[in-house]
Amino acid sequence: MKTFTKQSSPDSQHGVVLLEALIAILIFSMGVLALVGLQAAMIKNSSDARFRSEAAFLAQQRIGMIWSDPSDLTKFLEPVPGTDISAILPGGTRTTLQTSPGEFSVTVNWTPPSAAGSPETHSYVMVARVAGG
Repeated sequence: MKTFTKQSSPDSQHGVVLLEALIAILIFSMGVLALVGLQAAMIKNSSDARFRSEAAFLAQQRIGMIWSDPSDLTKFLEPVPGTDISAILPGGTRTTLQTSPGEFSVTVNWTPPSAAGSPETHSYVMVARVAGG
């Protein structure tokens, strides 16, 4: 018995290179989109970290002021709505309360710009004991 093998002619290969090129472009574009998404996530996390560090600094600054002058601690207390610190943190407020004798709580709230349309509010709370309070 004779077996016949079909030899591919140059006409049967038309479009294969184009198809391979389109698949390569598709895979490359998916990689680029993944990198863009990763970059966006890194920028968001970086700005969130910056806001958290600013909030920690503002709370620590208030606690430091209380520790520096424990003779009249009531002058450091702020009203319940809080002091507007939106020049430093977006939509930021700081509230200092005396939770018990000698114990103070500083709460810093802010709304990140990415959540400007939503009610997402972040908080940082620091509690410290001060002698003389």
